[in-house]
Amino acid sequence: MDEGDRTVPDSGAGNRNGAKGGDGDGGGDVKGDSATAAEETAPPRKASRRFPVLTRDTARPEGGGRAIGGHRPAPYRQWPLLAVCAGVLLGLLVTVAEFRAGTIIVGLSLLGGAVLRWWRPSVGMLAVRSRFTDMITYGVLGLAIVLLALMAQPDPKISIPILDAIVHFAVR
Repeated sequence: MDEGDRTVPDSGAGNRNGAKGGDGDGGGDVKGDSATAAEETAPPRKASRRFPVLTRDTARPEGGGRAIGGHRPAPYRQWPLLAVCAGVLLGLLVTVAEFRAGTIIVGLSLLGGAVLRWWRPSVGMLAVRSRFTDMITYGVLGLAIVLLALMAQPDPKISIPILDAIVHFAVR
């Protein structure tokens, strides 16, 4: 295969031998008029159904757009994520003084993230996966944290026998 048959554009990285250009004269790009004419008149290639060897792009999750337009600074555009993170931080700070109240705040913040993911069409970086997966993940984790906080000893506020059995089995 000679240089005229190649249809790969020159990326500036050199050829297989590591040399820049193709004829060894150091004169830069060697593609002449005949090579560019052949590229322009060549029929378009069929798209391959095989997966590419090198991934060049990643699709953003649905809802991963800005929560507010680009004319605002970044913190304003990411307010859903910041609201959930602020709630979790507040819950962790409250946990230092009162364990049960702090962990309930953390769980409610995650439940709030699930509600935001369901309610808002664009939530910025709060969107990590598909909408359904994000809602289930945030919801299940938030609900589990709230239920376990309400079951915490001493003086549990609720008693769920199956969760009691799971906790006692895991603690043994």
